[in-house]
Amino acid sequence: MNLDDALQTFVLESCELLEDMENALLAVEQAEDKSEMVNAIFRAAHTIKGSSGLFGLDHVVAFTHGVESVLDRLRSGKLEINDQLVVLLLSCCDQIRALVERIAQGQKEADQALQQQGEPLLAQLRTFLAPAASQADLPVAVKQQDEATLQRIHGEGVHSEHWHISLRFGPDVLRNGLDPLSFIRYLGTLGQIAAIETHADSLPPLAQMDPELCYLGFEIALQSDASKTTIENVFEFVQGECQLRILPPHSLITEYVNLLQQQQGDVQRLGEMLLSCGTLTAQELDAALNAQSDSPNKPIGTILVEQGTVQPAVVEAALTKQKQVKETGAAESRSIRVDADKLDQLINLVGELIIAGASVNLIAHKARIVELQESTSKLSMLVEEVRDSALQLRMVKIGATFGRFQRVVHDVSRELGKNVALYINGEDTELDKTVVEKIGDPLMHLVRNSLDHGIESAELRAQRGKPAQGTLVLNAFHDSGSIVITVQDDGGGLKRERILAKAIERGLIDAGHHLSDAEVYGLIFEPGFSTAEKVTNLSGRGVGLDVVKRNITALRGTVGLSSVEGEGTTVTVRLPLTLAIIDGFLVEVGKSVFAIPLDMIEECVAYTAEPGHNYTNLRGQVLPFIRLRELFGIKAQASRSENIVVLKHAGQKAGLVVDKLLGEFQTVIKPLGEMFNQVKCISGSTILGSGDVALILDVPAIVNRCVNDSRNSNPLTLQHVSGVAA
Repeated sequence: MNLDDALQTFVLESCELLEDMENALLAVEQAEDKSEMVNAIFRAAHTIKGSSGLFGLDHVVAFTHGVESVLDRLRSGKLEINDQLVVLLLSCCDQIRALVERIAQGQKEADQALQQQGEPLLAQLRTFLAPAASQADLPVAVKQQDEATLQRIHGEGVHSEHWHISLRFGPDVLRNGLDPLSFIRYLGTLGQIAAIETHADSLPPLAQMDPELCYLGFEIALQSDASKTTIENVFEFVQGECQLRILPPHSLITEYVNLLQQQQGDVQRLGEMLLSCGTLTAQELDAALNAQSDSPNKPIGTILVEQGTVQPAVVEAALTKQKQVKETGAAESRSIRVDADKLDQLINLVGELIIAGASVNLIAHKARIVELQESTSKLSMLVEEVRDSALQLRMVKIGATFGRFQRVVHDVSRELGKNVALYINGEDTELDKTVVEKIGDPLMHLVRNSLDHGIESAELRAQRGKPAQGTLVLNAFHDSGSIVITVQDDGGGLKRERILAKAIERGLIDAGHHLSDAEVYGLIFEPGFSTAEKVTNLSGRGVGLDVVKRNITALRGTVGLSSVEGEGTTVTVRLPLTLAIIDGFLVEVGKSVFAIPLDMIEECVAYTAEPGHNYTNLRGQVLPFIRLRELFGIKAQASRSENIVVLKHAGQKAGLVVDKLLGEFQTVIKPLGEMFNQVKCISGSTILGSGDVALILDVPAIVNRCVNDSRNSNPLTLQHVSGVAA
């Protein structure tokens, strides 16, 4: 094994475990079933500690052991989860993450500064640890059982009404930082330990005894309604260092048989059937399979009976059920990790394939060979399916990005002295991985801005008749071929007059200029604009929202804001689902060809309007439109039969007057370059089958311009843009 690769795997897995641990800590206080979450947190810490020990990372083991000890008391019911403990454990997660990140940088040795940073945390952890319980604290005193109880343990075992647990700890248990008695105490939380006997057969003479080794074993009778798997999970973290045998009560055998008879579906293998009904655990099945490898001709059922793991009646019932089920192959869920660069290369190749396919289609139509046209048509369909499949590979859920803000809200709200709850909706919404990676920072600014500026303090909320706890809602959903992300708070809202006064003071607008609410609120996205009365660690310097708008615009997205003073604010971000390939619709004005995202087209209608008017009657509704010829200053004469492409965006409709409709086209998005970043109403370019360049229209910008009176806008010069792009 390459140790460098193994260490890298350790770093990646530790980061994933820390993220899971952090998410569970943030949710555990509100969870109805806290025990499962506490167990998950403990497992994460224990796994990191164990993996660290394999690589000799003693400083990580030492710190994580303190965290694990507190979590052990927490899951055994000795401690109650509270806000103080959650904050401490989150800080411990940060400390472990810092230690792991140092290892990722190639520095395996302990860092004194980092260790000193963790000492206060360890000191706080020790306050939650009580002195270790002695053996006298066990539910039933050792070797004080009556003869009948001991007979049940040794002689009758499975014929009693108790679970019989035979446990032999390995010698290195103590050396690895595990307390055997803690497992037995935790076992007592599942029911009542009716009897227990300690076995010290392997204990050497006193002079030869090593105090760091464990020589003990236990025979336990447990009265509990728990399943066999639940009981085995008690010893999950010591399974590799002990011999464990669990025998069920005799009264449950008939229940196992009934469960087997009721099984449905494709469970065919004997071991799987016994696992599903609960009479067998995964560890016991593995032990039996290992034994079968030494005796390949012996049936697995016979081995299980000989080992005393499963009763003969249960095995017979499973075999009977097995004969009744028709043999079918169980579908396997498979996944594979692919390097992101390889995936990007695949998308680039698919894009080039689409461009080449468009060229072939054009040649086929010019040649007017029917067979060639049919073949190219089929090829285009296959290329489109390949495109959709390739793009689907890059689609990821936005839930991981949203999940990061649980910790942000938890920490920032406490820093500000506010009580804020974060609610997340639409975490399963998918979009391109590139968009997901780049939207994180803008969303971070918006969330922190809502916490600082938006949501009021508990005292002020009480004065306004609001609940003491503020709410922040992150939501994501699909709309018209775009993904919409909203950041909504129930805070004090924006003060229109204050924003307007600040804008006039800075010379952004004239004093007598009338602006709509949306235009006034949009001023806060101007560089350096801030209405904060004082500078804090979070805001007040006018840095943030202008960066948000710039980054979102770079993703071909838009950001809008709505607010009601005293009720709250909602920031709406609209982003394209993908930045690579889209379904487009080609239109022509003069000799210039433009592409429009197909998802943003409502319909196409013949041009009808009164001379001099920039609107038309669309089935009883007023539809404002903008002439593409005037927008870009195209001097070619208009055709006799113009058309209106009805566009839709953010609940609004607008028309686009063009000369010709050329039909659908698979559009590979190509950037125009930095020198064209300031060009309005153009979001990119694409290459046609003829090799010419077609500009992709920025529909959100066109719709907003049309609705806000496009007649006051200056025409853009198209010739330079298309000429240089070509």
